Order: sequence, then C-alpha cells, then structure tokens
Amino acid sequence: MHFSDLRPELLRALTALGYEEPTPIQEAAIPVLLRGGDVVGRAATGTGKTAAFALPILERLADGPRGTAPVALVLVPTRELALQVNEALTSYGRELGARVLAVYGGAPIGKQWRTLETGVDVVVATPGRALDHLRRGSLVLDELQTVVLDEADEMFERGFAEDIEAILEATPSTRQTVLFSATMPPRIDGMIRRHLRDPERIEIAAPAVVAGEAPKVTQKAYVVRRSDRAAALARILELESPVATLVFCRTRIDVDDLTEQLNSRGYRAEALHGGLGQEARDRVMGRLRAGTAELLIATDVAARGLDVDVLSHVVNAELPTSPEIYTHRIGRVGRAGRDGVAISLFDPRQHNQLQFIERITGNKISIEALPSVAQLRAAQFGRTLDEVRELLVAGGFDSVATGLDQLLDEHDPAKVAMAALHLATAKSGDRLGEDDIEDLAPRLLRRRTERPERGERPARFDRADRGDRGAGPGERGPRAERGPRPTSAGMTKLFVGAGHNIGLRPGDLVGAIAGEAGLRGSDVGGIDISDRFTLVEVPSDRADEVIAALRGTTIKGTKAVVRRERFAEPGAKKFGQGAPKKNRFNDSTTPSRFAKQPKWS
Repeated sequence: MHFSDLRPELLRALTALGYEEPTPIQEAAIPVLLRGGDVVGRAATGTGKTAAFALPILERLADGPRGTAPVALVLVPTRELALQVNEALTSYGRELGARVLAVYGGAPIGKQWRTLETGVDVVVATPGRALDHLRRGSLVLDELQTVVLDEADEMFERGFAEDIEAILEATPSTRQTVLFSATMPPRIDGMIRRHLRDPERIEIAAPAVVAGEAPKVTQKAYVVRRSDRAAALARILELESPVATLVFCRTRIDVDDLTEQLNSRGYRAEALHGGLGQEARDRVMGRLRAGTAELLIATDVAARGLDVDVLSHVVNAELPTSPEIYTHRIGRVGRAGRDGVAISLFDPRQHNQLQFIERITGNKISIEALPSVAQLRAAQFGRTLDEVRELLVAGGFDSVATGLDQLLDEHDPAKVAMAALHLATAKSGDRLGEDDIEDLAPRLLRRRTERPERGERPARFDRADRGDRGAGPGERGPRAERGPRPTSAGMTKLFVGAGHNIGLRPGDLVGAIAGEAGLRGSDVGGIDISDRFTLVEVPSDRADEVIAALRGTTIKGTKAVVRRERFAEPGAKKFGQGAPKKNRFNDSTTPSRFAKQPKWS
C-alpha cells in the first residue's frame, strides 16, 4: 500500500509531517486493518507501529457530526506512551477534526470525565484508569469498533492482565482487536486465543547486518561493582562522548542517587520517575530535547514510550530482569536508520544473565575493558586537537588577537600554545576524578575460559564482589541457623506474597515502599525473604499507608498479596507453630514450620 491510498485529509497531514513511504509494519498491517481484520503485529521499537494502527482508525471515522461515545480505544502501559500516542493521533487527524483524549492516572479524573461526556472519537488510556472510568460509567464502549493493545507485553509484565481482560469483556463482541508489541512472550498467546478472531500475524524481523557492516546499535557491557557504578559510568561516557544518553535504573531511589552522583561530577543529569508530577516531567523532557541536559536517568515505567530524536546512547545501570525489557530499552536508539550505542553495567554474578539475554535476543554483547584515566585523558586531548583544527579552518577568533600579542611578547610561542591546550583539556577533568576502580573484565573472562586442575576449586571473586551475600566477622551466621528476627519496637511486620520465586531482592522492596508510600529507605526495617513470601518491617503509624500503596502497584511486575503479618499480633502463635492456615480471600498460605527458612537481608 501507499499513503496515497488514504483519504486526502490524512495524506496532507502525513506530507506535512514529512512521511514519504510506509514502513514495513505499516505496509503489512494497514490493508488488513482497513478490511476490518484482527492483527497481531510484532516489530522492533521505533518502526512505526503507532501509525500502523492510528491511520486505519482515522481513515474509518465518519464524515460530518459524530456521536459522543468513542469508536476506538487504545490501551498503553504508561502515561508517557499515552501522551505520545495521543499526540500522534491528534496530528494525523487534525484536518478530520478527530477528537482524541488521553486518559491516565495522575491527572484529574473530573476533567477527563467532562471531556468524555462532551464526546470523543478515540480514547488512549492506561488500563487502570480506563477500568476506573468503566466502573464509574463515564467511559461507554457500546459503539466501540476497534481496540488496540499497544506494547502488550509490557502491560502484561506490569501486572495489567486482569484489567485488560475486564476491559475486553466490556467491549462489543463485533469489535476489531489489534495487538502490537516489540516482543511476543508465550503468556500473551492465551489472551490472543480468547479475544482475537482468526488474527493476521505480522512479524517484521530486524534488518540483517551485512557482512563487514557495523550494526545500527552497537552493544557493549562492562563488569562493574555496584559501589563503583557512578565512577565507571563517568569514565565510559567520557570515552563515548555521547550527544544525549538515557540511563535506566530499577528503582526511584537508584535514579535519584545516580543523578546526584553524576551531577556532582559536572554532568547535566535529570531524573525521571513516577514520583514526579506531569509538569516536572514535561520540564525534564524539554531540557533534554533542547540540549540543556545531556543525561536522562529514569525507571522503565517513566521512560516507557519516550521518543527522543537526539538520543545516541542507552545505558543499563543494572542488567534488566528479562530479555524483553532489554529489547525495549535498547530500542530507544538506532531509530529511523540512525546509529546508536547500548551499554550495560553488570555485577560479576550476573554474567550468566548477560549470556541468557544474548542467547534469547540473538544479539552479540561484547564485554569491554573499563577505560583507564590515562586513556580518557588521551582521548580528551585528541578531541581538543580536533576542535582546534576546526576552529583554525572556520576562523572567527580575531577578538583574542590583542591578548595573544601580549603573551607572545612575554613568553615563548610554543609554551603559550601548550598552556592554552592544557586549559582546554582540563575543562572536563573534574568529571573523571582519580577513582580507583578495578577492571573486572579480564578476571571474569579468565575465570570462564580456564578450567581448574582436578581437585582444585576455581578462583572466586572477593566477598566485596558478591554484594550482601558474604558474611564477615560479626555478621549474620549460616542461613540454616537463622530464624526470623523479632519485630522491632515501633515497627509492624507486613506479609508480602512474593519472594525468591520472582527474584525479589531487598532493594526492590525498599524501592517500592519508598517510591509508592513516600517513606525514606532508612525507615524500612528488617526484611526476611523466603521462596514465596517476604516479611518486612515498617513504622507502625505508616503500616496501613504502606499496605494500600503496595496493593495498588506491582513489585517486579507482579501483583502481590500484602497484609499485616498475623503471627506478629499479640497473642498469636509464634512463627513456625501449627499447620499453615488457608485464607479464602487470597491464594496464599501463612508461613509454617514446613516453610523454608527465610533469608534475612
């Protein structure tokens, strides 16, 4: 198909926006959607999936007066993506008078309600807020013709599966259902079988790299201890000299800490996470697009759907928990044929995880040696020489001639030039410092390639490499000898129905509590992590607030049962006594003496 096949109003809008030819996903999907068929589309981030479903929706809008109920509903995982899709639909359908509304949490629901009553053609919504409007009766889906699940895998990853099922059940059975995503995990197949009618499956493979040709996105990894992360990242960025960089962290606390550390080194870094209001988020994105900020440090949720043309680098400050998340992250660069660089920092213990990501994604991630300060200073000097050569060709520096004549009268010309170069190369020296960072890459690769002699144990990393796993003098004893710690004074112990089964770590839980309930990390007490549950201490006067906050969010993409730990109540049996009691209001069982001893963190 060609864009000229669309109605003239859309064609004029696309021409004004600079669109010339459809991308492969658009060329394959738009004809099927215009015929009314269901579609399951898979294509990499940045390949034009938004226009692939937006243009058919607008093409079928009725001419003249239209009703108040929406004819299309687009579900997206985050408010950033909702705003981006809303902007695209509004731009494409401006000449059609398309009425598009973005519906998401964090915005006044009353204003959204009034707009829905006035009448809209397309609603772009996050699942939670869409379900809220459905229950209030402000979102009427009786006339719905099309439902789009954009970034479906991310919505499932964030625990929206039940919300999506409830929304789809409330839509007409005659609707057209469209599902687009960068990855297609097996857990989505069940929903596709239940809710899509004989869908056309469209998969656009990433373009193959021609032999001898560099890939569009160069992928690198550095072995770095967590304590050295900021210093190592400063070195890597100084070597790469990026235009603009998006750095991913797991929690809000990580985002704020890394932003503060990099700003203290002279970088212009901005934080982006769920704790910021919409106005603050808009200001941050404006600074990045205007070039007044060079680093954007964000959580996955906050950065979802961002499309920033100036991005040249993406950094994983920690390896993501799944290959799907890795794919989404590196999809922020290398768009529209531009080159990009994806950098991952990982702890020595995560080498197997890095290899797993390589195997599942089919990407080659090279492990690089951490640049030394001497190498960086040499690179800085080389860039300074290039800048001086460009200035000599361009001219425009006559204003300093008088001062130069004075210096040349007083000093040798060669020494004057050397002093000027020294000042120029020292401008970014404060970013580097003289941090003593051990390069772990050679040790890691040597450990993986050398086989120990029979009877010998392979060399291990120091306990400092293993984070909180090592135990030194005065620290906790062997795991089998430990039991749960008694509840501290002034604290209440909460039960969280998730543990090692989802890869939960203390930092994940502290980050969720601090980010959602507004507590400081230091306010959180002891944490016991077992296989399928976790016990965590929080201040007694904030316990109900923490419970409500955790019930309203996901922890590592999982909706977990959260309640007060009943064994901590006065007069209750102690931990480990009696058989487990079933709770018919949730699918968890309380801990018993048959449960595995929890890990104290």
